[in-house]
Amino acid sequence: MSYSAKDYSRLKGMAGFSEALLNNHFTLYQGYVTNTNKLCDALTALLKEDKAATPEFAELKRRLGWEFNGMRLHELYFENLGGNGSVDTGGKLAQKKIAEFGSIDAWLKDFKGVGAMRGIGWAVLYQDNVTGKLGNCWIDEHDKGHPAGCIPLLVMDVFEHAFMLDYQLKRADYIEAFFRNVDWQVVESRLMRG
Repeated sequence: MSYSAKDYSRLKGMAGFSEALLNNHFTLYQGYVTNTNKLCDALTALLKEDKAATPEFAELKRRLGWEFNGMRLHELYFENLGGNGSVDTGGKLAQKKIAEFGSIDAWLKDFKGVGAMRGIGWAVLYQDNVTGKLGNCWIDEHDKGHPAGCIPLLVMDVFEHAFMLDYQLKRADYIEAFFRNVDWQVVESRLMRG
């Protein structure tokens, strides 16, 4: 089964994100989809050749986590954009943030702190699918730091390609633009029910 890149052109014209930045980002995302497919094909071929015990197979398997997560994190990121940033303070997610962080502002301060950390990666609001608790996590690169068994609710790309063209080194300004465009209905729809 091959993966296909999704069309996120609906995001063009979004305030705070130039068309050039979005086009570059979409092209980068397409590369992750293409490379995920190439790796899956190569791994299938090696298995058919009975070469699962080779260093080549091992390295391709390791690389698959990078490419696949790059593809999927970008999909989650693009999908939680395109809204007006308006938070439903009476919604289930907002109520969980208040219960667990003390207030929505306290949660936001924590999340923005994660997003502002030095380095390249992702800031992600996760929900533990065992306890239901929320947590803001830093994902280093694409494949390191994911809490096992947790559901990504809000995904923010903080690799340089997500903001440098429009904001240069002003990551905090990008983070503000990101939050002005979050589609909280999409984020809330990812919340584990029950």
